[in-house]
Amino acid sequence: MRHWADASPEPVRIGSRRHLQMFCEMLLQTHNPYKPAVIAWPALSPDALQHVKSLPIWDIAVQTEGRASIRVQTFADTVQEPLLRRALEMDGAEEARHKVVLSKLVQAYGIPLAPEPAYPPPADPEWGWLVTGYSECIDSFFAFGLFAAAKRSGFFPAELVETFEPVIQEEGRHILFFVNWAAWYRRQLPWWRRPWFALKVMRVWAFLIWERIGIARGIDSDGAAQDANFTMNGSASVGEALSPRALIELCLAENARRMAGYDARLLRPETVPRLARLASRLLA
Repeated sequence: MRHWADASPEPVRIGSRRHLQMFCEMLLQTHNPYKPAVIAWPALSPDALQHVKSLPIWDIAVQTEGRASIRVQTFADTVQEPLLRRALEMDGAEEARHKVVLSKLVQAYGIPLAPEPAYPPPADPEWGWLVTGYSECIDSFFAFGLFAAAKRSGFFPAELVETFEPVIQEEGRHILFFVNWAAWYRRQLPWWRRPWFALKVMRVWAFLIWERIGIARGIDSDGAAQDANFTMNGSASVGEALSPRALIELCLAENARRMAGYDARLLRPETVPRLARLASRLLA
């Protein structure tokens, strides 16, 4: 799951049929067939259980995965290319499985959740897919660092870390698949459609920034109250108080580590790491 390379050593042109085959096969061949229903959630000490219950992320995490699975599957239903459609369906199924894993976790540890909203399919399937992909590029980058901080501090018992590790790595595979799809897709468009697609991507980023401003104020996109500023203050919440610069550097290191095992010819997510490196220099 963490390591994959294409059998052919030849250079791959971004946007080619070979590129499409490579990023789809990466996702399909690294699938981990674990079943949420049979995960043996480890018994936690009273202190560890309180740590897990105290994290203000469970409602929004479950709802995010619920929305993601619907958005990915809706987009997959519009795709005619068989291999790409199969990979997208795998992606959507894994997102749905993440929601089940989280639901089983909160059930196992007695964590109360707010009532879930409905998850209607997006009116524009491509918009929903872009929102999901770029949103995961942001969220996974910080999740990598916070997960590492929790593991390093002992905030999560080693058994729980090991149990939840496949979910974290799956998100790494998803964003790797997405950024390669985005680069491939741009090159499939006729020249006159590329500016419109670029504008659509800019609108997605603007939407995601606005959405995260709402979350930072304590309200998610569906109006449910959430913890303000959890991402930047989250290292203290998982047992290791880091400065913003130290947290960013940890996220950069973990992002590089989780991407390192995949074929070097595949593109890596760059926008969020590039912004993070800029922020790190400004915080120096």
